[in-house]
Amino acid sequence: MSGKKTRIAVKIYNEYYTLVGRENEDHLRRVADAVDSNITAIAAKSPGLDTTRKAVLTACNIMDDYIKLKEKYEALEKEHSALKKGN
Repeated sequence: MSGKKTRIAVKIYNEYYTLVGRENEDHLRRVADAVDSNITAIAAKSPGLDTTRKAVLTACNIMDDYIKLKEKYEALEKEHSALKKGN
């Protein structure tokens, strides 16, 4: 992660946004692509929802994935610490 900010234009669910972050352009594009994929999948399953509801459900799905990964990571950290103490 560099000290300078990266600014890129991305398209998410047929709208253009400017993403700004300290991560590299590839990372920001992967983030945008993941959000676009998630909202597009929700839209395909529930076409009657308005864009705001699709976006909120997308955020909930992504946060669910994040929390599960964080819990798994923390469990692995505890396991790793226990194994280090055992040696």
